[in-house]
Amino acid sequence: MRYLVKAKLKPGKENALLQAIQTRALGKGSVAGGEYLRDMYQARHLENGETRWVEVCFCAEPLQEELPYWQEYFEIIDINNAHNKEKCKDLNGSEPWACLDCDCTERLAAKMKNWGEEFIDSLQKRGATADFKQPKIYHP
Repeated sequence: MRYLVKAKLKPGKENALLQAIQTRALGKGSVAGGEYLRDMYQARHLENGETRWVEVCFCAEPLQEELPYWQEYFEIIDINNAHNKEKCKDLNGSEPWACLDCDCTERLAAKMKNWGEEFIDSLQKRGATADFKQPKIYHP
């Protein structure tokens, strides 16, 4: 299932988050692995201070595994289904794990590119000092 996450970066967490992204430590120990890095690379920072990203999650409860990792850096405002649950092949049982290769992510990511600015860029503009180089993102 895909969820649209709406969050605000906690004050003073810019450097720590950028460092965690740079060193690939973000989400270390989680079964979600590189998903955290992909999320931040595709995340958008909006003018109202919110950050939004799409999270792939197969937990019974949305972001059950991921929330503790995100809450270190973000105040989570809202988590909503990113698309119609009835059309989700994973959720309706017609194709287990379908979200891994579903094109709905590409369509939503293309739409989100018009929302605000890239989150990584916004971190740097806000004074985060880690030397950022886009990490290679590996998908399972």
